[in-house]
Amino acid sequence: MKKVLFVATVVRMHINLFHIPYMKWFKEQGWEVHVAANNDYENPEECIIPYCDHFYCLPFERSPFKFNNLKTLFQLKKIIDENDYDIIHCHTPMGSVLARLAALKARKKGTQVIYTAHGFHFYNGAPWLNWFVYFPVEKLLSYVTDVLITMNYEDFHRAQSFHMKRLEYVHGIGLDLNKFKVEKNKDIVRNELGLQPGDIFAISVAQLIKRKNHIVLIEAIKKLNNSRMHLFICGDGIQYDMLKQKIEEYHLENQIHLLGFRKDIYRLCASADLFLFASLQEGLPVAIMEAMACGLPIICSDIRGNDDLIDEGKGGFLVNPRDVDGFVDAIYCCLGHQANLVEMKKYNLEKINNYSLQVVIKEVTDIYLSLIK
Repeated sequence: MKKVLFVATVVRMHINLFHIPYMKWFKEQGWEVHVAANNDYENPEECIIPYCDHFYCLPFERSPFKFNNLKTLFQLKKIIDENDYDIIHCHTPMGSVLARLAALKARKKGTQVIYTAHGFHFYNGAPWLNWFVYFPVEKLLSYVTDVLITMNYEDFHRAQSFHMKRLEYVHGIGLDLNKFKVEKNKDIVRNELGLQPGDIFAISVAQLIKRKNHIVLIEAIKKLNNSRMHLFICGDGIQYDMLKQKIEEYHLENQIHLLGFRKDIYRLCASADLFLFASLQEGLPVAIMEAMACGLPIICSDIRGNDDLIDEGKGGFLVNPRDVDGFVDAIYCCLGHQANLVEMKKYNLEKINNYSLQVVIKEVTDIYLSLIK
């Protein structure tokens, strides 16, 4: 029986979030499916991985400077050497580094290694330390990569100078558009949120961390100076207290609302008027894709990944992530032309079909099939 190994740093926030459809595909082809990752569930007993025949819980660390990663490398090498995998598909920066190093001997015996880059740490505008640490490592490891898969065009073009056997582009991780085919009753949601007729409902979905750059959106709402404008921010994180304090400092408690972690993002987005996203770094943001699937016009930072999804003036607007005035102007442009909003909704609903789970599953499984012929 043929065997495949999926490798990532964590289960809950990566394997179970992104890779179940592909593990299911291998099972349907009669393969044995193994997973190597860290159990990141608060209650370890909740760690259940569908379509997985064997799970190896390894102490992966996200930081390249953690000693546990050396321990993980030797454990992973032993697992790979003992199992004679036909394919190893690795994800996440440290997961991919350790998997490719651990598979050096196995590749000589015919194991083929695929690495999906969800967003290189070296990107246009990245700190020099990112380039110094991650770029040479990735370029060196490309020599021992059979297929490198990228999911945004900046990474794809940069990787053309690498040395893997094959370079492929796919449309992200695949969005299940069926989730968005639900009956929408905007008035119910807007009433639950305390909105009045005529209020403008903007939403942003992102962790409350520095990289997501929520402070620029808060500054923009302050500068907009429109009491009918409401921004609802979904997500939790270490910047909660700081952002809450800034909102209170600007006396915007009635306009900017920190909703915390939400399980009803689709329902909220389907009832909103506008999606705002000021992130400083992305690979290919699921939050924007979900907003597009809900037919929302998007105002987002002009960075890698975002510019793959949003075509300027068609599905929304791209703004320098530190340009508060740029976000204000883009909001004015959206709200001042109702006909444009209708066209943006149509455009995004059409474009998001390219990033559907159905499309991406075919793109990825075509790569698998090309390796096993």
